[in-house]
Amino acid sequence: MNTEAMRRVLEGSQEGKLTFPQAVSMLIEAGVESYRCDLIRADDTFYMPNGETHVEKMSVPRAQIPAEFSASGIAAAICAVQADKIRYPEFLKHAMAAGVASYWVFITGKRVIYFGRNGDFHVEEFPSSK
Repeated sequence: MNTEAMRRVLEGSQEGKLTFPQAVSMLIEAGVESYRCDLIRADDTFYMPNGETHVEKMSVPRAQIPAEFSASGIAAAICAVQADKIRYPEFLKHAMAAGVASYWVFITGKRVIYFGRNGDFHVEEFPSSK
């Protein structure tokens, strides 16, 4: 398991240096099947096809996540990051303000599911798979 690649992706994303497609490409190269970002705990868990996992702590500022989930709020943040109008640090601020408590990126499934604190969710297909 290439934990150094996972660390580099997380650091580059948190510093606003990597776009989502760049991060996903690096994780594919490292053999990562999916990863889950827990915004309450401020950590990312990477999942390998063989069942191995690796956890990395996030260094971005944490914020209080509202109980109310805004599907339109997360959709707007996704559009902004896809258009490269904002990068990951700003995206996280918008996501948390929209009530996103965690999200799971399914690299092989080419989708991301954003979860609210009360079980609300929003599914976003990767742009190339729309």
